[in-house]
Amino acid sequence: MVGLTGGIGSGKSTVARRLTELGAVLVDADAIAREVVAAGSEGLARILQAFGPEFAGPDGELDRPRLAGAVFADPGARETLNGIVHPLVRARSAELVAAAPPRSVVVQDVPLLVEGGMGAGFALVVVVHADEEVRVGRLVGSRGMAEDDARARIRAQASDEQRRAAADVWLDNSGTPDELRAQVDDLWSRRLVPFRDNMIAAAPAASDAAATADAASVARLVARVAAAAGEHARGVEHVGPGAVPGFPAPDVVDLALVLDDPATELGSAFARIGFLPDGATRWASADPGRPARLRAFAPDDPALRVELLVRDRLRAEPDESGASWQPPDGWSREAVEVAERWAVSTGWVQSLG
Repeated sequence: MVGLTGGIGSGKSTVARRLTELGAVLVDADAIAREVVAAGSEGLARILQAFGPEFAGPDGELDRPRLAGAVFADPGARETLNGIVHPLVRARSAELVAAAPPRSVVVQDVPLLVEGGMGAGFALVVVVHADEEVRVGRLVGSRGMAEDDARARIRAQASDEQRRAAADVWLDNSGTPDELRAQVDDLWSRRLVPFRDNMIAAAPAASDAAATADAASVARLVARVAAAAGEHARGVEHVGPGAVPGFPAPDVVDLALVLDDPATELGSAFARIGFLPDGATRWASADPGRPARLRAFAPDDPALRVELLVRDRLRAEPDESGASWQPPDGWSREAVEVAERWAVSTGWVQSLG
């Protein structure tokens, strides 16, 4: 499932409409948030109990502008409101996702995805961006907001830096509608559809390009795997040649997942984040935009120790002589022997396990 987000005035809704035109199944968190507090709903009853009957209009519907005014500058009230609405939205969203037809590309439009720290629950996060001045102009011109109000609402949301850290895909909507449309169409044809097709065919993505993933993309993968494994995970680490800055490596992120029992059944949880089984304790990502491999280890597995030891030694002393790495066997014997001597001389202690 794809998470779509962006700040107010960024053009997220335009992207959502285009993805729907291309064939995506859209699960709109804003629409669901209105549905779960409609007249006669459990959500509305709980809001009126928490905030007072005056927040219902003459027609029995929620007086949304009045409630927004009451919670905007009051963190406690906002937390109370979110505690009522968010669980209801999550439950209804899950129902709609489960009802999507087979072979669907499901896109969940979540305005506060970054603010809520929800990125790890999606196989891919798409962020729609526009420069602040562009967004202010849209909000003033199209929605009739006062400029000060527009800027306050923008600055009350996640910063550009926070959104960049969460984004697997960054769509820049500071230009023309045609430019945005071209970006969305390219995303659809080159990443979303191949991702879906790989999942259906149980075919992990592959890459032979010599490159290293940036730290933010690795952090997102680590967070996804940890969230999917949940209470079973002792930890997740970036390992392999790509975890050593400057070391020749294929464009694949290798991750080590430590489980009390590596045979724990996690296939369904990993499928939700785009990972396919590749052996009894191995999985591989179906995302063509970020190939990744995952291996589960027991805490006392000697192979885990080797992965961490050689990585740490090469990070500390970037001497590549004798060090080579090949899947599925991993590091060469010489690399391990050199690392073992280094461990003795430095007092190295395994960080995970």
